[in-house]
Amino acid sequence: MADQTLPTDAWPANGVPGDLVAPGRKRLGWALMAAATLGLLATIALEILYKTEAITVGFETWRPVVYAYVLWGVALGIGQVLTRGEDGQRALFLLPALLFTIAMVIFPTLFGFYIALTDWNLSSFSGRKFNGLANFWQMLGDPYYRNALFNMVLYVLAVAVEYVIAFGLALLLNAQIRARKFFRVVFLLPLMLSPVAVSWMIGKSLMEYRFGPAATLARHLGWDNPAFFSDPITARISIMVLDAWTFIPFMMIMLLAGLQAMSREVLEAARVDGATAWQTFWQVTFPLMLPVSVTAVILRIIFKLKLADIIITVTSGGPGGATDSVSSFIYREYRDRSNVGYGTMLAMAYLIIIVVFVTWLLKFANRFVRNVN
Repeated sequence: MADQTLPTDAWPANGVPGDLVAPGRKRLGWALMAAATLGLLATIALEILYKTEAITVGFETWRPVVYAYVLWGVALGIGQVLTRGEDGQRALFLLPALLFTIAMVIFPTLFGFYIALTDWNLSSFSGRKFNGLANFWQMLGDPYYRNALFNMVLYVLAVAVEYVIAFGLALLLNAQIRARKFFRVVFLLPLMLSPVAVSWMIGKSLMEYRFGPAATLARHLGWDNPAFFSDPITARISIMVLDAWTFIPFMMIMLLAGLQAMSREVLEAARVDGATAWQTFWQVTFPLMLPVSVTAVILRIIFKLKLADIIITVTSGGPGGATDSVSSFIYREYRDRSNVGYGTMLAMAYLIIIVVFVTWLLKFANRFVRNVN
């Protein structure tokens, strides 16, 4: 059998397979990456200790950390080439994305946790001071934050109603009706508008208490006091309606795409077997649409967890915080009270809640789809 091993001079001029890199070169690469990593961690630790007043020696700004991070990125790239050879050269194409993610996502998140452990109010002359878990204990006893979390539960549960409406509209627009393309464009118009524009056009204009058309119509129908945002329950429902009107088209278009991708032969077979319209929907259409439905609902829940702009524009969380979402409450904590430290603690706690909830939701959705199928 002919020898299939390539001679050494057949390798690329500047490329060596990773398993043939000289041991001394590998040790040099690992030493360079370890030294750069230790230098970066030492710089960050020194800055944190200085900012928390644990030591008196440190840097006045975080600029040395940025320099150490840039040097760490350069050392990491060189170390990859030294230790992995040609594979390390290919890894260099992924290195900018990794460094960008660390700089723009991971580091700000870690810095946010640090800010959450400080007493930092922009209206105070004392500046930022480390106060440990004081913000955390204050958060646990904050009734307004608990109310915002409760409102988020209600807002997320409202997604079930939005899904039913969106599915009905998708079925309607998938049927053979006149002017179907026109109605598809009309039903998508709310999604094309900014939530702030929707808030002003509907929340601030149509639903205005004194002269709004919706309030005037409600008076003619017998509602003596058509104040949509003065009563806590009515205000919550009004916010849900505004948000649903904006984002139901999002779920509708996803469900419509799923309906159009369904095999017509399956539906025709159900009709030939004598299935009624309801039986065809419940036993054929709905199970086949389940993966698309789960995707649409999960994405809508993720958008719902960020609900803030409509609430801030229309009610500012009122009356008495009754309509506050967590995001709008955190926004007002920053804007109205200038409480950066406590507001960041609220945001970090909400981030953890979202990560845990969405992770559980994805696992539950996968298990649910598998069991149904």
